[in-house]
This record gives sequence, C-alpha cells and structure tokens, in this order.
Amino acid sequence: MDMMSYYRLELIRYLYLHERIIIITLCLKRLEDTMPDATSATAHTFHIPVMGTGFTIDTPLKVARYGITSTISLVDDVLIEQMRKFHCQKENEPYEEISNKSEDPRARRITAYLNLIDRLVRRQVKELQSSPFEKGSEITKYYELLPDDVPLKKRYLDMLTMPEGSQKNEVQNLLRTRAVPGSIDVNIMTKLDRDQYKKGEKLPPIYADAMSALRGFAESTLSASMVFSAGINKRLYRYMTEFKDFFPDQNGEIKKKIILKVSDHRSSEIQGRFLAKLGLWASEFRIESGLNCGGHAFASKGFLLGVVLEEFKQKKKDLLEKLVPMYRKALSEKGESEVTTPQGFRVTVQGGVGTADEHSFLLKYYKVDSVGWGTPFMLVPEATEMDEINLKRLADATEEDVFLSDASPLEVPFWNLRTSSSEEARRKRIEEGKPGSSCPKGFVGFSTEFTTRPICLASRAYQKKKLQHLPEEGYSPEALAIIKERILAKACICHELGGNATVPTGIDPGATAAVCCGPGIVDFSKIATLQEMVDHIYGRLSLLTSSDRPHMFIKELSLYIDYLRKELDNFPVGLAAHSASFLQGMRENLFKGIDYYQALSSQLIEDSREKFLAELKKMKAALEPLSLEKYEA
Repeated sequence: MDMMSYYRLELIRYLYLHERIIIITLCLKRLEDTMPDATSATAHTFHIPVMGTGFTIDTPLKVARYGITSTISLVDDVLIEQMRKFHCQKENEPYEEISNKSEDPRARRITAYLNLIDRLVRRQVKELQSSPFEKGSEITKYYELLPDDVPLKKRYLDMLTMPEGSQKNEVQNLLRTRAVPGSIDVNIMTKLDRDQYKKGEKLPPIYADAMSALRGFAESTLSASMVFSAGINKRLYRYMTEFKDFFPDQNGEIKKKIILKVSDHRSSEIQGRFLAKLGLWASEFRIESGLNCGGHAFASKGFLLGVVLEEFKQKKKDLLEKLVPMYRKALSEKGESEVTTPQGFRVTVQGGVGTADEHSFLLKYYKVDSVGWGTPFMLVPEATEMDEINLKRLADATEEDVFLSDASPLEVPFWNLRTSSSEEARRKRIEEGKPGSSCPKGFVGFSTEFTTRPICLASRAYQKKKLQHLPEEGYSPEALAIIKERILAKACICHELGGNATVPTGIDPGATAAVCCGPGIVDFSKIATLQEMVDHIYGRLSLLTSSDRPHMFIKELSLYIDYLRKELDNFPVGLAAHSASFLQGMRENLFKGIDYYQALSSQLIEDSREKFLAELKKMKAALEPLSLEKYEA
C-alpha cells in the first residue's frame, strides 16, 4: 500500500469514528431530552388499584421497583401490624410491637408500616439500578416490562444495539437513573370512619378510624398519593389542612398528593371545589365504573363509563379553570403568595378493562393518563396476596360463581366469589344454627339498632337480635324471606379479606379468606406471572379464556340492566334500594348511553365494530320492557 492510499484509509477511519461519536452524542442528548427525570412518573400506562384489605397490602414490595404504581388499603391496622412484623423478620429489620395499649396505636402502626415499605422499596430500587444489563437481571426486567411504544423503552432497545464501549456505558448509566419506582399509594374508604372508645368513653374525632389512618399516612416518609373513595368526608378533608405535606413546598412540590375516586363529573367538581377552598389540590380524578369493578359496587343513576369519560374529556379544561382560582386564593390567604399552577391534574380510569385494545382505546380516545387493572392481578402471585385454595377457585370461576351480593355490612352491593372459603364458612354457620361472625375487628360496626355502642351487621350479636325481632316488624311473608336472606348474607369482610395475606404468609394459616373479585375474572383462568400479565396489558400476548368476551362497555351496560331488573322485582314488596323516579332516571340514562355508544362505534377497531353494535342492539331490546310507569309516584 502506498502512502497516499494509507492516509486516505486513515482519513476514512477517522471520519467514520468521528461520525459515530457525533451520532452517539446526539443519541445521548435525545435520551436526556425525551426521558422523564428521575423523580417523575414512570413510563407505565397502567396502575394496580387497591383490592380488599389484604390483596394489595404489600404489592409495592412486589412491583414498585419495576415502575408499577399500586395502592395499599389502610382499613385494617391489625393486619398492617402483622405484615410489618412479617416483613421485618424477613428482611432482618428491627421490630418493636405497637400494641392496642400504646398511645395512638392505629396511626403509629400505619406510619411504621409505610415507612418500612418505603425503606425496603428504596433499597430494592438501588439494587435494581446497580444490576447489570443482562438477561434475567432486575434492570433488564424493568425495561422489558415497559410498553414498547414509549420513548424510554425505545432508548433501551437502541442501547442494546450499540457496540460495547464507553458510549454504551454512558447510555446505560443514564438508563439506570431513569429506572424509577412506581408510587406507593394508599387508600381510605371515607365511609369507614368509626369513632373510637376508651374505657367506655368516646375519644375525640381525630382518633376515628379514617382520621387516624390519614394521620398515619401524613406522618410517614412516603412521597405518594392518598386515594379517597366512597364519597366526601368533610371532617376528614378538613383534617388534611393540619399536615404540611399536603401543601406545596418552596419549590411548588407536594409530597402527599390527593386522588379522588369518582363515578361522575359532578362528584369530581363538588369534591375538587371543597378541597380547593381549603388550599388542597386534587391532583388526580380516578374514574371508576359504578358496577363493573371489584369489591363494593356503587351503582350510579345509569351514568355509563364511556359517557362519563366523554364528559371529563370535554370539560377537563373547564374544571381546571374553576378550581385553580379557588386554590390560589385559599393558599394566598394562608400566606402562600407565590402560588403558580398547581402540581398535576390527571384523569385516570378503572373498572372492567380486560384487553390491550380496550386499554389503548381509553388512553388514546379519552386521553386518560393511566388505566387501572385490578381483578386480573388477583391471578398473579408475583403482584398480590392470595391463599392457594382461593387462587385455584378464582382461576376456575364461572359466571355463576361471581355475583353481586349483599355481603357487605355497609349495605352496599358487593362483588363476591361464591366458592370462597369465607362463603363456605358463612353457609356452614347458618346450617349449624350459629349465623354471623364473632366480629374480631369491627371496622364496619355502625349499627345502633339494638345497642348503644355501634356493632356490625355481620356480627353474631346483631344477627341474633335482628332475626329474633324481625317477625315484629310487620313485613309480608314474601318481604320477610328476602330480608332474612339479606341479613344472613352479611359477611365479615373487614377481617376475612385480610385472610388472603395472613394465610400464605403463615401469619394465620387457618384464617378464613374472602374474595371480592370483579365480574371480569371469568375472562381469565391462568395463574400468570407478572411478565405475562403486563404483556397481556400491552398486547404482547393474550391471557383471555375466550374470544367471545363482551367489550367492557357492553359488560357494564348489561350489569346495569340486571341491576335495574332486580330493583323492579323488589318494588312490589317495598324492598328496592332506590325510588321509582331514580330508577326511571337510570333507565333514561341507559338509553342515552346506548345512543352514545352507537355513535362511538365508528371509533372502534373495524374488526370488533360489528359485534359491538350487535351487542348494543341486544342490550337495548333487554332494556325496553323494563318499564317503571306503574311505580312512578
């Protein structure tokens, strides 16, 4: 090779190398520009809602390090203390019991447990971020779980194609900082605010169940959200103003955010306004289907999920414009003069979603920020707690096994698994002539019908007195039979929902466990891994039992029609839960919903449009004969 050829070759090599360096540098810059910073929300487009008291009690320890947000119930502080002891022993953490005799035990138990979860998740994330980018590693699992169409996943895939060297190491180090955990959120059911007594005397309101739970969260180290469900609790909302973490700091950051679970736009505006006037910001409105969900089902006046989502989509800007001035004024009156735009204004949805197409449609058409997947995760031991017997029965469940029951002592319809060990035990007690629970915890003890101090409708003490008194209440024989059945249907859900955590952990191997799955569980039968369920959500595989599954909007509509039919059946004996005018309004709103869905069908995937319209036609035919004319006042 002559000298000219040699220099020409070296020049080509230099330009090639220089070009690669420029390209890699630009890629790094693009990576920094397009990925969220390390403290922002993760790239996942789903979250795991609260489920019962035990199913998601330690879900953050299972999934948070992979960027998945989940929610812990704060109802059962006894279970929370048991789980704190279990995980302290498992992780070699110091443990000191907080007994019932301790000062402020409920709040302190909750604070201690949440601090433990926070500490353990931080440790997990640190270990994940330092793991190698190789098959089977924690950080590889983090990125493999992400949806394929988000920038963060694409940057990860780009990194895999890069040659080994310092530039690839730089990209990997940047990716490590972007592997942020999901939020460790908590839930308070606002109706569960039982007053506490000591030596027969009622304690001040701050020691009530919901108030104590709020205090427990507020005093924890978590930077997370409080989810309020089941409607407004004004004294509870006012109590939040006593904790600085619910207000913005000097940088405008809010450490403890507020999520309101709502079933319609009106509820979001009422609650949002109430909070804003207190200087509190609702950073997320979590829309949930009235009936197509797990646990308690709060039937609305026929406001179907798609219709509600459409209203939120159209009025989101208006709602923001209403709330911001109130919020700023309230903060200004508190001495916060430098108030800018409040932090976060998200709309999320949950209830009945079961396919990747539905998930994607909710995100793209309704512009929601996240979609909740609850019931399907009951079949994922890597994500939730479930004892093996109920896990198998849940996987085998048919439509006959999952029913909207009268099991809740709150007298709100409650989704139940007919084959659960809890239902078996309840039926056995009735057969033995000893109906009712011993009521070991009493979190839903609100009845003073026969006692001065509130007791639970599922308790043996209440059911014995009520059944004895029932013949004196003047009901017809037909009504008497229905009422007796409703009384005996009540189950000890506040304790037995925790059995799904205490049985598999060995805390209480002989506990009876209840299962409050949503009706969508019948579409799934495989006990799945976390990877499989996430792949199902993002359309990388399907876990559906049958391809004949109705669309989530159709399923909810059919549930409302069934609910309306049952209410009409109860009218002749005076046992309907709603007035004739309410149910008439429900019927009218369902017809409006059908009209809306017919128009919406043009937005659906072409392959499913014809089936969707055919099912709508059937639903309309089923609704037509449910006339309320003879019941109108």
